[in-house]
Amino acid sequence: MAVTVLSSPRLPRIARPGVLLVALVLGFVTFGAGCADRSSAPAETEGTEPLGMKEVTVPISAPSAALVSAGEEPRGLLRPSYALGTTQQVTLCTDYQIQQQVNDQPTRDFSPAPLTIPMTAVAGPDGVDLTVGTVTTPDPVLNKAFTAADGSHAGLAMSDLGAITELRMAPSPETPNSARAALEQAFYQAVYRSIAFPDEPVGVGAVWTVHQEITGGVTLDQITTATLVARDGDRLTIDLQVSQTPTDTVWLLPNDAGALDIADYVMEGTGTITVDLGLPLPVSGAIDVGGQQTYRDARSVSTLVQTQSTRVSWTE
Repeated sequence: MAVTVLSSPRLPRIARPGVLLVALVLGFVTFGAGCADRSSAPAETEGTEPLGMKEVTVPISAPSAALVSAGEEPRGLLRPSYALGTTQQVTLCTDYQIQQQVNDQPTRDFSPAPLTIPMTAVAGPDGVDLTVGTVTTPDPVLNKAFTAADGSHAGLAMSDLGAITELRMAPSPETPNSARAALEQAFYQAVYRSIAFPDEPVGVGAVWTVHQEITGGVTLDQITTATLVARDGDRLTIDLQVSQTPTDTVWLLPNDAGALDIADYVMEGTGTITVDLGLPLPVSGAIDVGGQQTYRDARSVSTLVQTQSTRVSWTE
């Protein structure tokens, strides 16, 4: 794949070949800038040899929930209530679309292939353990790479309010780099589309907000507004609205590759999920988030426009 850099007759190089492309494609992925610095995009990974990577644990910034409206009577506390050893079969699907345009050059598409990830979740003493089944994707090369990824593991540490506080990744030893990176990015998408419950009793119609800081080249303030639209025993239907706002005006590119001014940033979306308080993961639903960002190099007239959209969905 050719490398696109911001360039003009007066623009000094602000990144090594290959570095800026990874930054542009992944640095402001909707689910958080921080994840871009932990793995390369599948398209940028050289070769398919496995890394032999051991388990990696990544802390997730703690979200805070604030009640806006308690909703109708009867009201009760929303708390995960699954017993140790509870097992759940669920499928995670992720689809991330990204296009970029530099000045008046043709728009280029850097979208990775969507993934369908069946998994078995087991509630353990240290959180939720996940065993990955046969991952599929329309990309034939990546699909072949995933044949060696069966049995990969991940794990989630969760708070009493359902918030994910830690992500563990342990690919099977023979997992190629490209499959490992794609799987890692998919789990980041899921983590940053999760929801925490308020600490007060609520009923149908309740509204609460969840603030979460996502750190990376730029710190993002993610706000999720949740509405409890239905409850049937432990099964909850929740509408979600998501928005992200950078807390700074400058994007520091990975690997000291330079900086770009953030001229405009819009990322928002909606979705509906169904969760069962007696199960570790969502049982169904989807969340779609998208928007457009504009970046400028202060030393030139070059402008980068990125259009992004993500979809995270769950099915039993």
